[in-house]
Amino acid sequence: MRTVFLIIVLLHALIHLLGFVKGFSWKEVENLTLPISKPMGLLWLVASLLFLIYGILYYLNHPYVWLFGFIAVVVSQILIILFWKDAKWATLPNLLVLLVSIIAYGHYNFQQLVQVETRHILSKSSLLKEKFISEDDIKELPEPVQKWLHRSGAMDKPSISRGKVIQQAEMKMKPEQEDWLHATAVQYTIIDEPAFIWKVDVKMNSLINFQGRDKFEEGKGEMLIKLNALINVVNEKGEKLNEGTLQRYLGEMVWFPSLAVSPYVSWQEVDDNTAIATMNYKGTKGSGTFYFNPEGDFIKFSAMRYKDNKPDAKRYEWVLLVEEHKTFEGIKVPSQMTATWKLESGDWTWLKLEIKDIQYNEKANR
Repeated sequence: MRTVFLIIVLLHALIHLLGFVKGFSWKEVENLTLPISKPMGLLWLVASLLFLIYGILYYLNHPYVWLFGFIAVVVSQILIILFWKDAKWATLPNLLVLLVSIIAYGHYNFQQLVQVETRHILSKSSLLKEKFISEDDIKELPEPVQKWLHRSGAMDKPSISRGKVIQQAEMKMKPEQEDWLHATAVQYTIIDEPAFIWKVDVKMNSLINFQGRDKFEEGKGEMLIKLNALINVVNEKGEKLNEGTLQRYLGEMVWFPSLAVSPYVSWQEVDDNTAIATMNYKGTKGSGTFYFNPEGDFIKFSAMRYKDNKPDAKRYEWVLLVEEHKTFEGIKVPSQMTATWKLESGDWTWLKLEIKDIQYNEKANR
């Protein structure tokens, strides 16, 4: 579909050259019956060049492609109106370029929003590269948590202040959905002042996709989902979402082991391989259960979470299950996981997640 659109744009640009050719009397153009002066011929050339530039920028995925699309359509459509008898059908590709440019503009605005929010969140984090988690720091933690911190390698590395997680995923938006949707996501997390921002791009088909942004900051959660980066599908805030987002942040401790010794997190040992963590931050509180194998690897996280943000929303068990581990920058973390809601109607595994890379304590490229 992308290639077809690019071909249409290039052909549209070349057709505009006919007005330039006739305006300068280089060759008779039978399909153009109205007279064209040299100044008008130059305008047809300008329109052609604008569409050529637009096509190149579209091919390169340039962030400002939408701007050239708007300008090209305006110039072209003015000429079409002036020479309506001969050029009226050129309105159709102009409408197509306009639609694609509007979508590109939506993507640009969404990216700008996320970049501003990401910079704001990261500005709250201070890098403490010389600080390490000590045995004194963990001596009061449950035995399985201590064992996991040693097993993960976190005890031998600088304490994590923040991190960037690059993800690939497959998602199902409804329990009855059969096909998996492919997605890519990037998350930034900070530990000292608990917060994260997660941006996801989900491709539904060649024409429809949606962009999402989840955020946890100052103890509050936000969820924003836009169809083709333009139309709000979800835009939620509220106490239930605050709690659920905090529980998500808590479960993702397994990528950022330094969170285990955070003053905002308390622990309760259940048995040799299980411990419950409770986080209380700026008026929002939530708990979850961490499960480890006998060797000390994290294998499962479970929490009773609100499934949505409606007034009558109910808590259901939400389970993260580890399928594979991988080491990033010397720290062993879950690299492949599934997320499942335990609903009354049955289990709904809605997410298959793979971690492609984790960067710790770096000034990440946003």
